[in-house]
Amino acid sequence: MYGAVLSESGFMEGIDMIIPVPLHPARQRRRGYNQSECIARGLTASTGVECRTDIMIRTEGDGSQTSRGRYERWENVQGLFRVGKPDQVSGRHVLVVDDVITTGSTIEACVTALQSAGNVRVSVAALAAAQKLSL
Repeated sequence: MYGAVLSESGFMEGIDMIIPVPLHPARQRRRGYNQSECIARGLTASTGVECRTDIMIRTEGDGSQTSRGRYERWENVQGLFRVGKPDQVSGRHVLVVDDVITTGSTIEACVTALQSAGNVRVSVAALAAAQKLSL
């Protein structure tokens, strides 16, 4: 359904590939799946845009972000991702997919890594975004 909404809105126009935010391999083995990859594959099924799980590499485990504050999250993900195949993204428009954007630190780290490949246009999609409520 999300892919249909994005396609109908014109958001997917010009997107060359979909890249899910990767989990560290050890964490993915424990969990059994990567929720961002599941979302990305669903987008591929509805849009026909290729999903690539071999482009973005998580370089180390970062532990859970859930108990960290905004600055701690940002600090924790600096240099956490790298692009394993920069020639595959250079000159392309990629869509980075995450499940939830909380502070934006993870997405920012992914975008920074992709832009280091040179001449990469990056868009972002997620199913949810956390919002801090003021009471």
